[in-house]
Amino acid sequence: MLRVAVVGSGPSGVYTAQALLQQSRVPDVRVDVLDRLPTPYGLVRYGVAPDHEKIKSLQSSLRAVLEDDRVTFVGHAEVGGAGGVSPARLKELYHAVVYCVGAASDRPLGIPGEGLPGSFSATEFVSWYSAHPDASADGFPLLTPSALVIGVGNVAVDVARILARGAGELRGTDVPRAALEALGTSRVREVHIVGRRGPSQARFTTKELRELGALPRARIVVDGAELALDPAYAAAEGAGTSLPAVVRRNLDVLRGWAADPRGAAPDRERRIRLRFFLRPVELLERDGRVGGVRFARTAPDGAGGVRDTGAYEDIEAQLVLRAVGYRGTPLPGLPFDPVLGVVPHVAGRVIRDGAASPGEYVAGWIKRGPTGVIGSNRSCAKETAASLIDDAPLLVEREVTGDPLGALRDQGMRPVEWDGWLSIERAESALGRSLGRDRVKIPDWSGLLDAAGAGPGGAPRGRQP
Repeated sequence: MLRVAVVGSGPSGVYTAQALLQQSRVPDVRVDVLDRLPTPYGLVRYGVAPDHEKIKSLQSSLRAVLEDDRVTFVGHAEVGGAGGVSPARLKELYHAVVYCVGAASDRPLGIPGEGLPGSFSATEFVSWYSAHPDASADGFPLLTPSALVIGVGNVAVDVARILARGAGELRGTDVPRAALEALGTSRVREVHIVGRRGPSQARFTTKELRELGALPRARIVVDGAELALDPAYAAAEGAGTSLPAVVRRNLDVLRGWAADPRGAAPDRERRIRLRFFLRPVELLERDGRVGGVRFARTAPDGAGGVRDTGAYEDIEAQLVLRAVGYRGTPLPGLPFDPVLGVVPHVAGRVIRDGAASPGEYVAGWIKRGPTGVIGSNRSCAKETAASLIDDAPLLVEREVTGDPLGALRDQGMRPVEWDGWLSIERAESALGRSLGRDRVKIPDWSGLLDAAGAGPGGAPRGRQP
């Protein structure tokens, strides 16, 4: 029997488990999927916007893998952190360990004023409206007129869309009660989405972009002069011009909004302004907190980048969210490349001191960096699983314990297994019914652990025979 621990129950972790089960070269494989949280699915649960029901439905396919008899979900299992199990200990308990821990931190702007009250990462905002138990309980300053999102990727569009939605539009989702109430009393009336480069270099998908135009309460405003600065904008009007399809589609949507602002009716309650060629240089203080952002005006440099023009523009905002990318963080006990923000590897095999470390592997963002969509993790996981299976004949020669979870419990871990997760699901459904809604997420550690039976006075629940 080949015993494998997969650390992380998001898409990359579950796809890795699935690839190990689907291969035929090693017929007897057992996979324990460990996660720091008592809940599975990673960013599908805690990163996908609550109004993206189609993407969130991916949980069904991930669930099928975790319910396989050869897989054990082990939630509330800290790896590498203070009080958690070390990678060295995991290596003793399993023939192989695959780390699928993602990219947990965000990229800072590195400009003056970034630490002012009212300045946050988009990751923090997403965690708050997704009910991540690590999210701040203090909420966000939504009783202000203007918010600004720095970045032009899908995350930036997501947070802007949530800011522009009414509570009634989100009532049918699993957004937590405190976030729904705060959004219901929000006074934000203007949301800026700002990028330092042009629209042809924006990272949002056309689907995400069009969803802004479908918001019933928002007017979308685009400056045609800023679009015209982008060489691709003029080129897109030429029928024979070769541009990536997504770029052409995005430019067509933006061109339409510039000519006829979406939602121009005066009863629209909120405005979303898409701005380009503006590089943030400073967050401006007002009364001890963020009052705006100073931008340097940029222009194409002819080589695919931008240059400063010497002009500046200040935009008023009392809430600033940076959405300029994720970054991997070191896991104590694993090697880490601080420049690339990944664990060094070759085809998924962890590299220590210049050589592959037997039995240690990576998949997902901690392997390749925060790139691609959810589906990109499938091929990434398959590559890592193939490397592991190639190594299996040597790996299984090493004797490991027949009960690794028992050994982890002896070490003090109180894992939440699949039945514990099912109890959390039932508790969230009951919470939703009590509020006259569908299922509502439990947003805090104590509530999740109590629901799972792993809180004070409760015994951890495991998979029942």
